[in-house]
Amino acid sequence: MDYGIDTIFKLVTDMTHSTLPGTIGVSLIFIYLVWMVTMAGIRIHNNIKNEHDHH
Repeated sequence: MDYGIDTIFKLVTDMTHSTLPGTIGVSLIFIYLVWMVTMAGIRIHNNIKNEHDHH
């Protein structure tokens, strides 16, 4: 997992040295990433709950 943390740290560091459009772009990527992880978590939770209801 260190590789993922290093990548995120590099993106944030580069974002602080970037232009406004670059900063906005990286921010939107992070928001999208959080959205995808949240939606995946909700779907997994719902699937686990549905499996328990059907058994």
